[in-house]
Amino acid sequence: MTAVVEARSLVAAEIPLPRPMPPVIGMGAFLKNTVTLIDGRRALVSRNVGHTDTPAAVAAMEDTARRLVDLAGVRPVAVAHDLHPDFPSTRFASVLAADLGAAAVPVQHHHAHVAAVALENGHDDPLLGLALDGFGLGPGNQAWGGECLYVDGGGYERLGHLAPLLQPGGDVAAREPWRMGAAALHALDRGGETASRWPGQPAAALLARVMDRGVNCPATSSAGRLFDAACGLLNVHPVAEFEGQAPMALERLATAPEVLADGWRTAADGVLDLRPLLSELADCTDAARGANLFHGTLAAALADWVAAAVERAPGPVSTIGFSGGCFYNKVMSADLEARLEGQGLTVLRPGRLGPGDPAVSLGQAWVASQLQTGG
Repeated sequence: MTAVVEARSLVAAEIPLPRPMPPVIGMGAFLKNTVTLIDGRRALVSRNVGHTDTPAAVAAMEDTARRLVDLAGVRPVAVAHDLHPDFPSTRFASVLAADLGAAAVPVQHHHAHVAAVALENGHDDPLLGLALDGFGLGPGNQAWGGECLYVDGGGYERLGHLAPLLQPGGDVAAREPWRMGAAALHALDRGGETASRWPGQPAAALLARVMDRGVNCPATSSAGRLFDAACGLLNVHPVAEFEGQAPMALERLATAPEVLADGWRTAADGVLDLRPLLSELADCTDAARGANLFHGTLAAALADWVAAAVERAPGPVSTIGFSGGCFYNKVMSADLEARLEGQGLTVLRPGRLGPGDPAVSLGQAWVASQLQTGG
C-alpha cells in the first residue's frame, strides 16, 4: 500500500495548526473513538474506530495509533489520554508512551472538547467553552457534563456547571429517562410521587428511598441527563431503545420555543440551577408545550449563565465555543447562538468532526502539544 493510499484509508481530517508544535498523539475517549497525531504543522485525525467496548474496536484503535505514527514519520513526545482510568484508550496510552519513550499526559474530557472546537476554527486565544454532553470524568472523579470552562492554551478553569442531579442506577439512567425524571422529582422534594407517576416500572416503588440513601445514585452535572430528566417528566420515551432517542424526540416536539420567566437561578459560584423549569415540566400535561418550554428556557438560561461567566473570567474573553453531544440539538443551539451574538459575543461551532466524542482526540492532542511548550 502506498503512503498516499494508506493515508486516505486512515485519516479522516487534516487540520492546520496556527503555529508549529511538538509532535504528540491523542488517544480519544471511549465512544465513537478517533486518534489524532500532531506532526508539528498539522493534526491528522483518524477515521472513527467506533465505541471501544469490543476487542475488535480496541484492536483497531491501537493499530490506528501505531500506523499514524509510522505514516507521519515522527516520534511523539507525549501521548494524551482521558482522565478515566478504565477507558481502553487510557490504558493503551500508557503502553504507547512507554514504547515511544514519551510522556503520558492526562487531559480532562471537556477541556479537550473545547480545545477541539478552538483548533478547528483556527482560534488561538483564550475562550469560554460550553461543554454539554452525557459524561466526562472531572479531576476529582466527579461526573461532569454541563460545564462552562475558561480555556487558555493548555490550561482551563471551571467557571460554572449545571446543578447536579442524582443518576439513579448509574449508566442505566441514560437508557431509561424516567429515572432522571424521578431524580428531578427528588431534587424538587417530590420524590414521593415517583411510584404513582411510573407505575409500570418495577423499580419506581423503591427509587425514592434509594435516592434518599444515596445507593448507586452518583451525582452528575450532565446536560445529557438534564435532557433525559425533561423527557422523563414529560413521558417522552420513558424507556428508550437507544441512548439519545428520547432527547431527539423531544427536540422534534419543539416547534415554538418559549421562555419560562424565572425558570432558572444562577448562583454566585457559577452553578446554574434549572429546578424551577423542572418543576414546571413536572406539572405539564402537554409534551409539546413542555418541549417548547424546555428548549426556550434552557437557551435563555445558558445565555444568562455565559454573560455572568464573561464577567467572572480571569481575563478578557468574547469568544464562546460550543462542544459536546447536546449541541447536535439544532433548536437549542440556534436559539442560544442568536442570544449570545445579540450580546456581542462570537460563537465558534464545531467543524467537520462535529460536537461529539470523535473530536476529543483532537482536543487532547492540541492541549498536550501546548503543555509541552509551556502554554
